[in-house]
Amino acid sequence: MTLYAPNLISSVRRPQAALLELWPGIRLTLARAHEACGQFRHSFAMMVAQNTKGPVFWVAPEWSTDRLHAEGVTPFFSPGRLTFVSPKRAEDILWCVEEILRSSAVPLVVADLPGLPALTPVRRLHLAAETGARDGGCAPLALLLTPGTGGAPGIESRWHMGPIPQAGMDNWQLTRIRSRSAPPRRWHMTRHEGRYQLAPAS
Repeated sequence: MTLYAPNLISSVRRPQAALLELWPGIRLTLARAHEACGQFRHSFAMMVAQNTKGPVFWVAPEWSTDRLHAEGVTPFFSPGRLTFVSPKRAEDILWCVEEILRSSAVPLVVADLPGLPALTPVRRLHLAAETGARDGGCAPLALLLTPGTGGAPGIESRWHMGPIPQAGMDNWQLTRIRSRSAPPRRWHMTRHEGRYQLAPAS
C-alpha cells in the first residue's frame, strides 16, 4: 500500500506538532482526535478529507441510517478514496478507530458516533494516533462526529458547523468552540463556483 502524507506545516506554539491547514488560519493538529458537531458536521468532515491525500476510513455503526452517497462526496473528493467500516456493536466503533490510527496506514479516520464518547476512549485515540505517527511516519488524524452540540471530553478541538438562518442554502456558520492551541472563533462560509470561502463573523 502506498502511503500519502497530508499537507503539513510547522506549528509555532508546538514546534513538534504537525498541522493540517483547511483554510488560512484554520488548522487541525495531526496525530490527535478532534470533534465536529452540528447539522452539517458531515460536510465539515468531507472538507477535512478534501485537504488530505490517500485513503479515508469512515467508521459508523451498522444500524446507522446516515449514509454517504457518491454524488454527495464527489464535489469534495473522489469516492474511491473512501473505505466504510460498519461495526455491529457500539463499543466496537472507537476500537476500530483506535486500531486504524495505530496502523498509520490512513491519514484520516472519521467516526460517525451515535453518542458522546467517554474520556478514556478519547485518550486512547490520542495515544494510538501518536503511536502511528511515531512508528509509521504518517501522522493520522481522527475526527469524531457527534450529535447535537457535541461535548466529547478530552478532544484536541471541537467544531460546530450549522446553517445561517435566512441566508440561503450556500451559507453556513463554522465555529471553533474550543481548541488547545487557538481561541474560540466564528466564521461565515459561502460556496461560490464550487469553492468555499470564509469570512470572520461579527
